[in-house]
Amino acid sequence: MRTGRAHLRWMARAAGLSRSRVEEVLGIVGLTNAAGKRVGSYSLGMGKRLGMAAALLGDPEILILDEPVNGLDPEGIRWIRTFLRERAASGNTVLLSSHLMGELAETVDDVVIIHHGKVVADGTLAEVIGNHFTLEEAFFALTSERAGDII
Repeated sequence: MRTGRAHLRWMARAAGLSRSRVEEVLGIVGLTNAAGKRVGSYSLGMGKRLGMAAALLGDPEILILDEPVNGLDPEGIRWIRTFLRERAASGNTVLLSSHLMGELAETVDDVVIIHHGKVVADGTLAEVIGNHFTLEEAFFALTSERAGDII
């Protein structure tokens, strides 16, 4: 039976990390009470939290996440937003990749827009949005075929 705690302990041992770090990350991601449950019984949100705990085991300075809120309920989305903001505010770097631009606009400070493998915009959120109403609107303006001819 693979529990969340057992999974993290296995990963920590493979990385030469202490068992106490497992308990720390379980607390950070809010899984302490569910750590003894089988991973197969975890909801999507709990699974994402377990993945986050695994990523945090080594206390990385740079955290790279792809679609971190995809499929989460509103509580999970709020938790991930808060966690990522706190992580960045503590001096760590958090890189997010997402197609959910409204969500990114709620979470990020800086934006890089890549289209067909090329950077078409980068800067603060306000700079990239510019005169557009939303990040999504700016994205489509910057990546439309017509915009590609201008840039």
